Amino acid sequence: MKVYYAILFALSLVNAGVYALIWRKRFSVFITLTFVFVAIANLGYVIIANSQTVPEAIIGIKISYLGVFTHTFIMYAIFNLCNLNIKKSLRLILLAVSTFFFLSSLSIGSSSIFYKELTGELIGKNLILHKSYGILHTLYYIQIFIYTIITISATFYAFRKKYDVSRHNLRYMLACETLSVLTFFVGRLLHLKVDLMPLSYVISCLVLIIISRRIVLYDVTETVIETIAFNGKTGFVSFDDGFHYLGSNQIAKDIFPELAKLHVDDSALNDPELKKEIIENIHKFIINPKQNSFFKNFGKQIFQVDINKLFDGRVNRGYILYIQDDTKDQKYISLLNGFNDKLRDEVAQKTEHIIEMHDNLIMSMATMVESRDNSTGGHIKRTSKVVEILISEIQKDKSENRLQLSPDFCHNIIKAAPMHDLGKIAVDDAILRKPGRFTDEEFAVMKTHAAEGARIVHEILKGTDDLAFHLLAENIAHYHHERWDGSGYPEGLKGEDIPLEARIMAVADVYDALVSKRVYKDAMSFEKADSIMMESFGKHFDKTLEKYYLAARPLLEAYYSSAE
Repeated sequence: MKVYYAILFALSLVNAGVYALIWRKRFSVFITLTFVFVAIANLGYVIIANSQTVPEAIIGIKISYLGVFTHTFIMYAIFNLCNLNIKKSLRLILLAVSTFFFLSSLSIGSSSIFYKELTGELIGKNLILHKSYGILHTLYYIQIFIYTIITISATFYAFRKKYDVSRHNLRYMLACETLSVLTFFVGRLLHLKVDLMPLSYVISCLVLIIISRRIVLYDVTETVIETIAFNGKTGFVSFDDGFHYLGSNQIAKDIFPELAKLHVDDSALNDPELKKEIIENIHKFIINPKQNSFFKNFGKQIFQVDINKLFDGRVNRGYILYIQDDTKDQKYISLLNGFNDKLRDEVAQKTEHIIEMHDNLIMSMATMVESRDNSTGGHIKRTSKVVEILISEIQKDKSENRLQLSPDFCHNIIKAAPMHDLGKIAVDDAILRKPGRFTDEEFAVMKTHAAEGARIVHEILKGTDDLAFHLLAENIAHYHHERWDGSGYPEGLKGEDIPLEARIMAVADVYDALVSKRVYKDAMSFEKADSIMMESFGKHFDKTLEKYYLAARPLLEAYYSSAE
């Protein structure tokens, strides 16, 4: 009997060692904890088998009851494999139940709540224990039974509903849990001379090792990244959100030699070259996520550097740059550009007139929509001017933390501003032309103009070659009523999830609504309007735009004064 328990304890240590060799950081912590607790629980069985007195055996029994946690951890691991997210509070409750029963087992020898009685007789060199169980031990059985039902239910649900879950792994895990429970009850019902639980623990750990080796393959994101890194053709460099250096591979250090001089946690802002070549491009990406790549010449090679957010779970913790050799593509593009230059000049002349007609059509449609709205006469013209004034102030800013807008972006947003309310064409005249404030039901209908406007803009521009203008105009129509704090509509976007063009349009739209006369209100004074605007930055509006609004205020007031 002693040899049996000693062998199983040794095998549990071997299992733990094998698992340690194949361990990856993305392995479930619950599987890792299972190996730890199994080894400790099996040590408890060794102590019991070698005990000569009841007090010695009690120590081993208490240690062996750490196995109560393995059922919980295996259940959690199955939930992970099933891609079923259970709330942290529920996980804590289930773990607390297991902890309660383990703590109850510590009362053995001093209280009758878990074991009513525990005696022993020494036969030869073996201590034979006689146990009678208390009420909490019966509840412990019930807890194991309930956890088993939960586990089986989750597994069958995943089999039926989850297509991205490995059926093989689910079968293994279900067998692992079922084996543990069966040996727990069978061993006690048959009154065997040896306890089958440590054997089931060892078998369960073998199953977990098989599953763990497969888990690596199913994590597509991680395996792809590791494969790319192993091939040695892609450079990586990452920074936290304060631009402190986190690390890079050798390719990145070759292309940006300044990285080799940095220690982890050094600020990249202190290196002029890194600040110019990397950090400024990250700033552009922050302002406009579409500007997520740039090129770096390295000898005769041309590398494309892609900027992405660095996520820790769902939390953005910084930035990671991927660096790939783009020399062949860039040379091909350069060759094509040479052929295209002449053709482009000819096409530009012929398309200039078409573009002018297209712009006139857009303005005509916007004017037509506005003519149906009793409350916003001249709104299109005025808001377009406000956007133009704001963009002008942004372009004047030369400070280090300025918004850096490309000339195309500035041109496109001014051009697209008149399209922001095109969706009102789909709103019934009875609501749109109502000479007063809307009811809640009418306002709900009115709010549909944002999404409808995006659809209309998409249909109007879907044939255009200017994809940047197409997307920007669609974003303005769709999101100009979103709010920085997430309380806007139609999507309830928050913060930088709202496109920059829509954030700028929102400032112009609200300012005009405040200082212009409507059928349901008089024009507000500049002072009162300014007070409302200033209170709204950081809530309704992007706080970054506040300084540009302040700079533009004299021109805005002059414009509206002359328009009265």
